[in-house]
Amino acid sequence: MARERKFSLEDLFQTTKQLLLDYGYEGFTFSLLADQLHVARGTLYKYYENKDELISAYMVYELKQVLLKLKQIDQIESFESQFDFLITLIFSHNDLQHFIAIVHQIPKETNEKVKANKEQLEKLHLDMYSLLQDFIALGREEKVLKETIPDGLILGFIFQTVAIPNHFGVPHKEWVESIKHIISHGMFTNN
Repeated sequence: MARERKFSLEDLFQTTKQLLLDYGYEGFTFSLLADQLHVARGTLYKYYENKDELISAYMVYELKQVLLKLKQIDQIESFESQFDFLITLIFSHNDLQHFIAIVHQIPKETNEKVKANKEQLEKLHLDMYSLLQDFIALGREEKVLKETIPDGLILGFIFQTVAIPNHFGVPHKEWVESIKHIISHGMFTNN
């Protein structure tokens, strides 16, 4: 019998992430994952009962990492600086939207661990928006944000910009700066 190869949680989650990006939820299998990690498929079952349990656990991990970084926003003084920080953070985790869509593909009644992970994901998502309420409040306090635009629309618009496809291959830095400009100043020239 071959000796089991060891892998870290980081290795497992990074490989899971890459396979989900390459194959999506439907194409992701423990066989593919085991091949990439150079372990027997049975080794994975010692840690996770099925792919839904692993994917949902990975998403909890990933969202916690984003929230840890997002909590730093309170240490930044001005709204404009917080806005720059938030956009940079969003674009450094630009595949998060993709994974959130994958989580919605996971059946609700897979097992108790999956159910608990999905509940935790909902809580983390609410925690993220709660953290950003102070961001919005600061923008309103500094009179940078229009009072007539609802908070949820502002946040939703900011978060959805990461999903805009860059079909023309605009360099990443220019792309992000252009998106920041459109959000903060619009796209019309002033006459």
